[in-house]
Amino acid sequence: MPDGVLDEAYERLHRTGPERQGWLTNHAPMAVEVLARHGHEGDVHGWLDWYRPKLTDMPARSEPIDAARWQPALGDPRRIADWVDLLVGQVSERPWSDVLAEWWPRLLPGIAAGATHGVIRVGHAVRTLRGGDESPAAVAELAHALAYWAARWQTVGGVSAPRGGLTPAAALDQVPTLPDQTGGIRDRLARLDTLAGWPESVAAAGPPDEPDAARDWLAGLVDAAVRRYGRYGYGSPVMLVHSATAPNAVLRTLPALPRSQWLPSVGAAWAASAAVTSVYAPAEPMPADQLGSGPSGTDPRTEVLDRAAAHRDEHVLKFVDTALDAHARTGDPAVLVAASDVITLIDRDT
Repeated sequence: MPDGVLDEAYERLHRTGPERQGWLTNHAPMAVEVLARHGHEGDVHGWLDWYRPKLTDMPARSEPIDAARWQPALGDPRRIADWVDLLVGQVSERPWSDVLAEWWPRLLPGIAAGATHGVIRVGHAVRTLRGGDESPAAVAELAHALAYWAARWQTVGGVSAPRGGLTPAAALDQVPTLPDQTGGIRDRLARLDTLAGWPESVAAAGPPDEPDAARDWLAGLVDAAVRRYGRYGYGSPVMLVHSATAPNAVLRTLPALPRSQWLPSVGAAWAASAAVTSVYAPAEPMPADQLGSGPSGTDPRTEVLDRAAAHRDEHVLKFVDTALDAHARTGDPAVLVAASDVITLIDRDT
């Protein structure tokens, strides 16, 4: 992947804020990473020009955050710029991997931050860094991602550590559907505390019992969430994307973390995926006779990726990127069907 194009994009984006309209996430850093990663670097600046009207300036600073007394500012979106200053300063003074290892366990309990976009942005930034691009712009992108996560830090209610025996796929199928699916994700997550069967369904998953099994377990969760999208994505085409992309962000970050953080990361990723599933999935799957058929060409991976790039929508790009990861692991045509479905289900924003 040519580093220069992505670095230029990061530099453009770091002059803007991580949100727009008061709470909607700026998806551009994640989307341009996907385009550059998959050979569409020639589309990056054109995509940014198209997306630029959605962006806003970085919010005003409030007051510096003391690195030793950061807790009062956690989850305060008014302090976004203050968090950026703190984290950019830290990655300029220390190795990015050390900063990540310090802040990951602090932020992990608030994995729902920004509708899970905090952790997702971190995952894309870490993939860039682990891919060999450790330029100042790429390192700063990790800082901006961590800062957004910190400013929007939000827990998932009613969650206990998984201790059952269900596979990720079976556990997702057991998650109860929130009856009142109105309002934004913050309102919906707040209702999980009173949802019958929710704590039990989270606990029913069978977690890995040692760190070396964490990657396989997370991969199984991502694969299951991608496949489920093909059956349930119609209920909330945009938001159900995150049931797969959030745990995939954790999976991508895992190799950069100390082994002691791997098992807690599994639990948080599972809670995020299960929560998004509960609060957005419809009660019934798409009827079998209405399911999509997927790409039909001789190179289905390239076909679905090119369609996603032409579509432009940021959620389409991120989900197709995650589906390609799942397909590389499994070879399962169903994940490419789901990737094709997201292109059809999400309206193209022109």
